[in-house]
Amino acid sequence: MISIQLPDGSKREYPGPVTVAEVAASIGTGLAKAALAGRVGQGEAARLVDTSYRIEADTPLAIVTEKDADGLDIIRHSTAHLLAYAVKELFPEAQVTIGPTIEDGFYYDFSYKRPFTPEDLEAIEKKMGELAKKDEKVERKVMPRDEAVAYFKSLGEHYKAEIIESIPADQDVSLYSEGAFTDLCRGPHVPSTGKLKHFKLMKVAGAYWRGDHRNEQLQRVYGTAWTSKEDLQLYLTRLEEAEKRDHRKLGRELDLFHIDDHAPGVVFWHPKGWTVWQAVEQYMRQVYRDNGYQEVKGPQIIDKTLWEKTGHWDKYRENMFTTESEKRDYALKPMNCPGHILIYNQGIKSYRDLPIRLGEFGQCHRNEPTGGLHGIMRVRGFTQDDGHIFCTEDQILQECVDFTALLQKVYADFGFTDIIYKVATRPEKRIGSDEIWDKAENALMESLRATNSEFTIAAGDGAFYGPKIEYTLKDALGRHWQCGTIQVDFSMPERLGAEYVTESSDRKHPVMLHRAILGSLERFIGILIEQHAGALPVWLSPVQAVVLNITDAQADYAAEVAKTLQKQGLRVQLDLRNEKITYKIREHALQKVPYFIVVGDKEKVDGTVAVRARGNQNLGVMSLDDFSLKIAQDIASKA
Repeated sequence: MISIQLPDGSKREYPGPVTVAEVAASIGTGLAKAALAGRVGQGEAARLVDTSYRIEADTPLAIVTEKDADGLDIIRHSTAHLLAYAVKELFPEAQVTIGPTIEDGFYYDFSYKRPFTPEDLEAIEKKMGELAKKDEKVERKVMPRDEAVAYFKSLGEHYKAEIIESIPADQDVSLYSEGAFTDLCRGPHVPSTGKLKHFKLMKVAGAYWRGDHRNEQLQRVYGTAWTSKEDLQLYLTRLEEAEKRDHRKLGRELDLFHIDDHAPGVVFWHPKGWTVWQAVEQYMRQVYRDNGYQEVKGPQIIDKTLWEKTGHWDKYRENMFTTESEKRDYALKPMNCPGHILIYNQGIKSYRDLPIRLGEFGQCHRNEPTGGLHGIMRVRGFTQDDGHIFCTEDQILQECVDFTALLQKVYADFGFTDIIYKVATRPEKRIGSDEIWDKAENALMESLRATNSEFTIAAGDGAFYGPKIEYTLKDALGRHWQCGTIQVDFSMPERLGAEYVTESSDRKHPVMLHRAILGSLERFIGILIEQHAGALPVWLSPVQAVVLNITDAQADYAAEVAKTLQKQGLRVQLDLRNEKITYKIREHALQKVPYFIVVGDKEKVDGTVAVRARGNQNLGVMSLDDFSLKIAQDIASKA
């Protein structure tokens, strides 16, 4: 007898081996139709299997349907195979390579003699629909590695053969077939193509084989798949909104910045964009001052011997920009931490001096591949709101509690209240004793509990030198942006000789907490632009108000109003152009200016201003003092 334990705790017994599909059918016809796969086992030992998988021993089993997160991933993975099937049907000479799932969808890379066109994508998507409607069975078979290599070579699928040749010779490989198409895959997959109903192909991009620019450039077809028509439409609508909010588009329209081929991956900030930058930086500088950080500034170029000591030269060399002078090798710093230790090392430190908190708006450079660059979100030159806390082991908990609370306040001021917390714990290969790791991991978790922050555990994802918390923002469109982090480091202070004198006059290495709230300022400003669709809060807006005259008769009064507000520290623009007032208002509205101050003859005589707010709100006529108070309140409250 085979005993199957279901998620509700009930058990079902079968006289002999039974498939997942048969278990589902025995529970009910509805579940049998909905079954996409099975989850065999429990906890970390659980694994996903096809509905055709035969269970030959007692085990826990969960039937996976489209309602499960795993179910959606299986649908997307299976749709990637359907894409490859359709491409082979329409373009038999194309070679298939790899096709994984990604966030919100999937892609598949192809080698073909010419670029795919938009018309090709339409034809492929149509063919996918036709193949799905055939409801062809998806079948798994296992084949010895060498036999699988020979099989794919016989089909002219040399990329697949190369992938399989990288697998040890004594291993079998699993293949999945649907209709006339067979692909290499671990699975699991949906039981038949009829389960794939709601999908769309999105775009084609270039991608190098195995991610190496020295290899052939392939064509990467991106697609998305969902469990319902409604979910697919919601996603497409969200993409349309994301396109409207694209920081690159808004950066041009609002004249904030540009990227130039003369300096790929580095930002040219225009006056308005630099004003936003300064508003962000000065705010963070005040955060430093209010929370016990001493601001420092390290050099851009540092001798390679320092990077050798930290281990970066061996592990990160290809991503570093290097130069040479007088027979010495240097690197542009890719991060600020080693420089902060060199600053810490100047002079003797006592346990009474700790914690020492150093902060820097440190400009870093990383040699990112050209294909990975993305506006100001992914660049080669960037500035971090970087900080490092040197403390004792006993101080880790309080420092982490204080940092999480601080981060939450900063994010709220920028308009983000939905934060996802993840604690990455010790990997298998690590330095430091289990006792120290216990203390560090506990401190990170307790700091989140102390701030009422629910978190998940990413087991084994910590660095070899310490665990960390990752803080991820959720924006207005539901997208996730991992920005903040605090990471415990037992290694670098020791490598670079950082010490403090203990209460018993011994020498000991401090613990180093790497922490950032915004991360890259460039990236964070890009996120802000997209979060607010370019309509930044008053305190961040490059122009906070514009003063507009109706005719030349009010020019002097308009200039006086603008000058008064500017003396109050407001970013005010004066527009005295000989244009219709409706035209001027419309033009500045496109620039997302928060307030429009209109002055006509009546306002000039009464010493008042007519105020409009962004979004076509008429706030009426008021005294200049009242307007000053209102905008000051907006700025103070970060509204």
